[in-house]
Amino acid sequence: MVQQLNVSLTIPIPNEQVLISKVELEELKEQSLVGLYWNMKDVEERTGKKIDWLKENVLYQPRFKKILDVQTGGFVYYPERKGEKWTFLATKMTKFLEENFYSIFEK
Repeated sequence: MVQQLNVSLTIPIPNEQVLISKVELEELKEQSLVGLYWNMKDVEERTGKKIDWLKENVLYQPRFKKILDVQTGGFVYYPERKGEKWTFLATKMTKFLEENFYSIFEK
């Protein structure tokens, strides 16, 4: 027979900290991206992939470009002229990368 000890424990939480559920944390993370634009460097940092890899495997892949390009209703601005910058709508790019992870890496 196994002995058990039931203990009631009180752990003080400092006033500058709060305890929230994982679901609430994820919602807060998502909300922090609302209205935020990324540049190419931001996407490189978020994915851990370099610009050339992103262009070859995601941005210029025909199956993805038609979803991503603002010219076709997407959420990525593809530079049209030298000197223009890539612009990504952070919330939608995050969602796209998460939902298409397997498609991006399948050979």
